[in-house]
Amino acid sequence: MNYISIQDINSLSKWVKGALKIKKKPLKNQHLGKNKTLGMLFFNPSLRTRLSTQKAAINLGMNVMVMNFTNEGWTLEFEDGAIMNSGASEHIKEAAEVVSQYCDIIAIRAFAGLLDKEKDYAETVISGFLKYATVPIVNMESAVRHPLQSLADAITMEEFKTKHKPKVVLSWAPHPKALPQAVANSFVEMMQMQKNVDFVITHPEGYELSPEITKDSKIEYDQDKAFENADFVYVKNWSNFNDYGKVTNSDPNWTVTADKMALTNNGKFMHCLPVRRNVIVSDEVLDSENSIVIEQANNRTYAAQLVLQKILKKL
Repeated sequence: MNYISIQDINSLSKWVKGALKIKKKPLKNQHLGKNKTLGMLFFNPSLRTRLSTQKAAINLGMNVMVMNFTNEGWTLEFEDGAIMNSGASEHIKEAAEVVSQYCDIIAIRAFAGLLDKEKDYAETVISGFLKYATVPIVNMESAVRHPLQSLADAITMEEFKTKHKPKVVLSWAPHPKALPQAVANSFVEMMQMQKNVDFVITHPEGYELSPEITKDSKIEYDQDKAFENADFVYVKNWSNFNDYGKVTNSDPNWTVTADKMALTNNGKFMHCLPVRRNVIVSDEVLDSENSIVIEQANNRTYAAQLVLQKILKKL
């Protein structure tokens, strides 16, 4: 069993209930991970993903090994048939097989390069490990998806659910740097698995996500209109998909402020963190009672623990 996409989940509602059950007694299944090792490989920096996944493994009684390829590992080559006479020192084929000998589960974090859309959306790093590793693979954020985050988001929304059919808005916001589409992509895919929800994506014209991801999800280019009567507002920047990896809009009018949130139905503010204050969202919104970003971060542990627990039961 691998966990690469939120779409690997057979029943989102059952998984969410399972995670909430784990949250009540996080140390109940320590026997599952006894004498098992989780290898965590980071090709990009992390705070919540690293610590929450590591804590989840510890809660399950696992040993954990962490390696940062940014400054500790050999540069890997991912292309089959490559003549390795330049930068890369080791091929993914040997690396994945070797790490598989040391670990029972491999968790990988590798962002989009944002230079080559075709390469990024081919998921070069994750695909290489899936091809050559001999143990289960967990996606801790890849070029295209962040399924641990979207599972944590679903858990959090369940905890704060409304009695009526909720309106959920995914809103783009400005950022000085080009950011990947992974978090937004996985949130969209998670929302498409929900029933009885009014889901709206809002962003400036030209900032559409991949149509293969959004499919028939509703898109509204007027942020104020999208926010009207929203119960949840999930905010995230992503760089341009069509003019790939570029920042072609930095309009500060898309920053989420108290005036914008006043249009909602006392809506909850969500963000995956880290967040740039007073660029993505104003202090008054982020520090308000309706901000549930800390709860989201806490639920990252139980999302990861559920995934690891399900894999361990199959080993």
